[in-house]
Amino acid sequence: MHILRPTMMLLALFGFALGFAQDIELTKRDSIVHSYWMVSLGTNAVDDSGDEFREIFDVRSAWNIAPYPSRLSVGRYFKNGVGLEAIGSYNKYREGKEVDELILTEDIDYWGLDLRISYDLNMILGHTGFFDPYVGIGVGYTDANNQGRGTYNGILGFRTWFSDHWGLDFSSTGKWAMNTQNVTNHIQHAVAVAYRFNMEKGLSRKGQEKLALLKEMEQEQKRVQDSIAKAEEQARLLAEQLQREKKAAELAAAEKAEREAEETRRAKLQNKINELGNVLFQFDSSYLTTEDKKILDKLVAIMEDEPNLTIKVTAHTDSRGTDKYNQWLSERRADRTVEYVVSQGISKDRIAHEAFGETQLVNECADGVYCVEEKHSKNRRSEFLITKF
Repeated sequence: MHILRPTMMLLALFGFALGFAQDIELTKRDSIVHSYWMVSLGTNAVDDSGDEFREIFDVRSAWNIAPYPSRLSVGRYFKNGVGLEAIGSYNKYREGKEVDELILTEDIDYWGLDLRISYDLNMILGHTGFFDPYVGIGVGYTDANNQGRGTYNGILGFRTWFSDHWGLDFSSTGKWAMNTQNVTNHIQHAVAVAYRFNMEKGLSRKGQEKLALLKEMEQEQKRVQDSIAKAEEQARLLAEQLQREKKAAELAAAEKAEREAEETRRAKLQNKINELGNVLFQFDSSYLTTEDKKILDKLVAIMEDEPNLTIKVTAHTDSRGTDKYNQWLSERRADRTVEYVVSQGISKDRIAHEAFGETQLVNECADGVYCVEEKHSKNRRSEFLITKF
């Protein structure tokens, strides 16, 4: 139970992480066009009234606008925000418009060829995906009001995109003449339909942040998965250990019960044999009496009922006589006892014997101690011990 709780918590965390990851998944809005080629076709308006910043929005009297496609550009735009563009434009100064602070009396053609370098302000502001403001500088050649001049150009504009390929380009270009003699500065406004191709796409800054977060979450999910797998493995190993311990405990309990049952039966059988009494020999004799043989017959009957029973006969003497003689006498008594049991059909393999002389007295009747005959007789005995059951 304690193993399952952390596992369930890890699973819950994993599920939450998956749900959160789905909420912040990358979408098309997170991708932007990093580099591309672009062509545009549109129209332009020229304000060449004589002071480029006076009445800048005086469209009626100062702006010269071509009512047809009059501007063509082609450009290459790079991942670092820099763009290179070549622009050709045509316009017509209309009779009655103010040009160089004078009112025209006739229509005059306007030609311009410009090269410019621009910089995408989204590199500073952050990409919106559909709105691209930019600034630029450039040089060009313009023939306006029948006067040709080289120009320094300053550009401010923006593009708005409806799809990956199509959009609109709006810009205003201030043109300052390199040679100011007899010519004035002017402003050229433009709007064009833009088409971009050979695009290289990538993630916006927000998309990069999402990607970094998704990678971090992926690592966290892997860590959670590894933790879950580790917890499951630990749970499996613990379950196996508990199962082994349970089996071992059951086996130990069974073995213990078996031993206890065996010991109980052994004790009962030993008590049954003890109840037969000991074979008690006459003084200085190893011969069995009729009573002794009756006891041994009962022992034989028990051994026949228990075919797996083996016993050991231990023979003893009283303390009278020398130690050496008493040892020899106890061995004779042990032999006589075993021989009788074997003669009644019990295998020699099931009965062993050992002689102890006067070394294992059952009372205080040791050498130098006066005892009556009855007490001495208790020590002249053969006893029966179970050795295998």
